[in-house]
Amino acid sequence: MDHRLHLRGDWDQLKTKLQHAYTQLTNEDLTYVEGKGHELVGRLQAKLGMRKRQVVKMLNAL
Repeated sequence: MDHRLHLRGDWDQLKTKLQHAYTQLTNEDLTYVEGKGHELVGRLQAKLGMRKRQVVKMLNAL
């Protein structure tokens, strides 16, 4: 199983989906810089109380 982050599509649209699903997430939490997905995953882990694998799976499913 691949546990790397593979974001597809327009990040602004994906970010909107995440903010609707997890209302506690802020724009700052969802800041994504190409090549620094690990930082995004780390912020979401802390904010949502999920394991890295869960966060990556959730993001890849968007």
